[in-house]
Amino acid sequence: MKRRPLLVGNWKMHTTVLDACHLAADIAKTCLGLEDRDVLLAPPFTVLSQVAHMVAETGVLLAAQNVCWEAQGAFTGEISPLMVLDAGGAAAIVGHSERRQIFHEDNVLINKRVRGALAFGLVPILCVGETLDEREGGQTFKIIEEQIRSGLAGVVAADMVETVLAYEPVWAIGTGKTATKEQAQEVHAFIRNLVAGMYEKDVADQIRILYGGSVKPDNIDALMAQDDIDGALVGGAALNAESFERIIHFHKI
Repeated sequence: MKRRPLLVGNWKMHTTVLDACHLAADIAKTCLGLEDRDVLLAPPFTVLSQVAHMVAETGVLLAAQNVCWEAQGAFTGEISPLMVLDAGGAAAIVGHSERRQIFHEDNVLINKRVRGALAFGLVPILCVGETLDEREGGQTFKIIEEQIRSGLAGVVAADMVETVLAYEPVWAIGTGKTATKEQAQEVHAFIRNLVAGMYEKDVADQIRILYGGSVKPDNIDALMAQDDIDGALVGGAALNAESFERIIHFHKI
């Protein structure tokens, strides 16, 4: 099944309002007329609404970098799904490796965030990935399976087809190291087969699985040529309009 590519720019904890507006405007220009792929930006919460204005009517979508599972309440420091929607967001990144590794978010909490996003109509982008020690210990598939089964607990097939998965090997994030296209494809194929077993093949054929881990202009073409890689979750290279433009307009090989 041919799946529509999705290129996601995760700005992490970067950009002031002025920086974000300039960057968003430059990226939006290069997306005008795109008909065969989707582009999504995940700016910081503080600039989400301003970026929404900059990309209005350009086809560029927006996501939050995390999301709570409640609409409102005593959750200091959290952002609710309704707040994300109100600011112009359509999706939310959940379980990013930095949330797991630095802020110690576990699979149970991440599952609450996934289900909370879905309950309010946001598309969750569930991130999974292994550390270097886990890969070298031969635990890659075990860790990925645990994260996916836990992260998707309680998610029904109808919601699953709206969910995006992202494989981001922790050892390749911000390190300059990148999984080879063969390594990435191997894990992506494993994930798709796992989802087919959890749900059904039709669901697995529809979902988009992104690769994230030092994605750059010089490796995007090879990654996107793999059968089960449907897009990219881009960090540092998404903070430069020129480099992200090259990633958005990857060459099909």
